[in-house]
Amino acid sequence: MHTIKTIRLTKNIKGNLVLDDINLFFQSSIVYGLIGENGSGKTMLFRILSGLVKPSSGCIMMDDGVAYEKGSPLKKIGVVIENASLYPEFTGFKNLMYLAGINHVIGKTEVIDTIRRVGLDPDDKRTIRKYSLGMKQRIAIAQAIMEKPDFLFLDEPTNALDHNGVALIRKVIKEEAARGALVIIASHSSEDIDELCQKKYYISDGKITDSEGVI
Repeated sequence: MHTIKTIRLTKNIKGNLVLDDINLFFQSSIVYGLIGENGSGKTMLFRILSGLVKPSSGCIMMDDGVAYEKGSPLKKIGVVIENASLYPEFTGFKNLMYLAGINHVIGKTEVIDTIRRVGLDPDDKRTIRKYSLGMKQRIAIAQAIMEKPDFLFLDEPTNALDHNGVALIRKVIKEEAARGALVIIASHSSEDIDELCQKKYYISDGKITDSEGVI
């Protein structure tokens, strides 16, 4: 089982308290939902959990070990956050092969299987620049899940998808949780949250509450 525990996690940017004393516990095989308006702090929480941004203070434990030593996460993480950084002049397949070459834990077969899993064609010769918004969202999900991460953080995972795409990506998210990944999603879609999430947290002005208004 995989776990995350945040202890008094705080992020302050130029005097603006973006995250305020966040104390949370997550465990695998449960899909967690994070609900909040733009600017509420949910994306910043994802950035910190995934190691893209350092917290101002506080501690993150992953699997009962300190996740941050000098600001670097130590675990296998898959993440989709706004404006995924893919190379627009590469095809989807070439993007994922390039990323797979960083950790060397998967190869061509796994990349092809993952692209198909999100409903795209691995032989598509179009570059990312020519993808529709929905295709870009699918390839972003593919890069997050292709190495079977222990922790999966998905910000607006069904953004820009049509009805069939939404159904497919929801299925993929459920499969990832069933595989044993610890999954946290943030979404404006109440349908996503209601269908996918067994536990919901609400974030406003950098503070977290649960469905009963307390933490």
